Amino acid sequence: MKTKFDYYDIIKSAVVSDKTTKLLLKNQYTFIVNKYSDKNLIRNAVENLFKVKVIKVNTIREKYQLKRSKKYIEIKKAIITLDKTSSISILLNMSKED
Repeated sequence: MKTKFDYYDIIKSAVVSDKTTKLLLKNQYTFIVNKYSDKNLIRNAVENLFKVKVIKVNTIREKYQLKRSKKYIEIKKAIITLDKTSSISILLNMSKED
């Protein structure tokens, strides 16, 4: 099912955790993305929204069970590796405050 996405519909939010802040040192950024988007759409969205050069995109699908319920929520994460000369300044400032 092909649908036309806006770049803001593809990239939902950034993931901030201990593991993702360690990945920032390797110039890798983690985002929660639309579960129907593929790697090419994610690459184009990041390059156009943040004006950076993307080298590689890895995607992960995860299921979380709601507490005391039999319902599951499925999310899709994307780990994006940027070029050595590129960086996303908003997320990079968060990791340097430690």
